[in-house]
Amino acid sequence: MSLSQHTASARNNGVSLVIISALVFSTAGVFTNGVETDAWGVIFWRGVAAAGFTLLYMGARGTLGREIRAFGKPALLVTCLMAAGTAAFIPAFKLSSVANVALIYAAAPFVAAGLSWMFIREAPARTVIIASIAAFAGVLTIVSGSVGQPQLTGDALALFMTLMMAGTMVVYRARPGTTAALPAALSSIALLPLAAIFGQPFEIPASELPVLVLFGLVFAVASVTLSEGARRLPSAETALLSALEVPLAPILAWAVLSEIPSLRILGGGAVIFLAVIWSQPRKTN
Repeated sequence: MSLSQHTASARNNGVSLVIISALVFSTAGVFTNGVETDAWGVIFWRGVAAAGFTLLYMGARGTLGREIRAFGKPALLVTCLMAAGTAAFIPAFKLSSVANVALIYAAAPFVAAGLSWMFIREAPARTVIIASIAAFAGVLTIVSGSVGQPQLTGDALALFMTLMMAGTMVVYRARPGTTAALPAALSSIALLPLAAIFGQPFEIPASELPVLVLFGLVFAVASVTLSEGARRLPSAETALLSALEVPLAPILAWAVLSEIPSLRILGGGAVIFLAVIWSQPRKTN
């Protein structure tokens, strides 16, 4: 296989992995708001299940030892970013709507592009810069409807989560040799003491435990596929593909949770989504 063929194959694999991650991540809001368990309870049991499944996955593949040996500063940084993102991600759904959180996260491509330019000098194209301005306007439109409302805190947490996830993508782009599965597992484990202290995870309804365990499995799959895909693609492209969850998450919330987004949210979301589509690279003959 030639170098160009190898590069094309790696890119195609990266695209497939990130798309899988986006589709799986789109269910997060339904899992979170579909149970009565509070945010810390969700974080605890989702974390236990996600870490357990990921460690079993590495053990079955015989990669745990290799991942431990390869665990360096970039992997530690990814662990911290993912833990911080999760700590904001789950409460964001509890405090705001699924549509708000999903649509705000759609701005991740442009946050990733900005971080890439700042830290690894991966300059964004002019179309990305223009689309970033449009996406920022869309986010402001969505958040403006929350001003003076309790859900503003949820929107702010969604913005913070977007920053953390974009940072993760940039680390993997800058250091593609960074381990993927172990940071995902450790980020879940790191939050367990906090969730046990600030929440009451052992007092949740027994009927909700299977749902949270399934959520953990879903999150484990999404985290690993995102990390593996991010190391094969530019940061902005990874985030652009991740935005595929944007139209699906509100649809799932409407179908399962009966959450109906307002016209303001739909308008701001449309601006962001169109900016994402427009900013993608165009093939030329």
